[in-house]
Amino acid sequence: MSIELRSYVFLDSLQPQHAAFIGTVAKGFLPVRGQSSLFVEVSPGITINRLTDIAVKATRVTPGMQIVERVYGLLEIHHDEQGEVRRAGEAILAEMGVTEESRLQPEILSSTVIRHLDDRQTQLINRTRHGHMIVAGQSLYVLECQPAANAALAANEAEKAARINVIEIVSFGSFGRVYLAGADRDIDVAMPAAENAIKGLKGRVSKK
Repeated sequence: MSIELRSYVFLDSLQPQHAAFIGTVAKGFLPVRGQSSLFVEVSPGITINRLTDIAVKATRVTPGMQIVERVYGLLEIHHDEQGEVRRAGEAILAEMGVTEESRLQPEILSSTVIRHLDDRQTQLINRTRHGHMIVAGQSLYVLECQPAANAALAANEAEKAARINVIEIVSFGSFGRVYLAGADRDIDVAMPAAENAIKGLKGRVSKK
């Protein structure tokens, strides 16, 4: 069966909030700050099971997320040593017969800053978030991208660059989404950091 590589996203060092956030949504072995992480997204989704098997048998990485959806499958693996994560990724790519640049070229679909949120809107956001709460008066940055796994890179690089609060990260499914909150000055730094991280990835152009 042919497997399409949609996303291949390597994170050199999970930031504290991002690592903690994964702990609220993952059902596998949970990562901690400072570990390296790899997100792999493929289609058909069911084939992610075989790729997980390849990664954990070839290296000492531990899987945090294995999500099988109707169309796409996502795997997140992590380890204290970058080399272990990179070797696991190489084993996955070799099994698929592709290279890292065989992934889809990431696309930013929407990038929006909403300044000084009202109490009523923050309540709506807080009901569905898995990370920090957002409070009235803070500014909200929302990013939507495809493929979805690239949201993990955007959030991690934004946290490196600015003192923001991670509200929500959706890294699987048809679209990836990132919700970040903070003061205007920090959101203004986080926004380009997130966008540039996605724009810096090379891949193949999707045939729509």
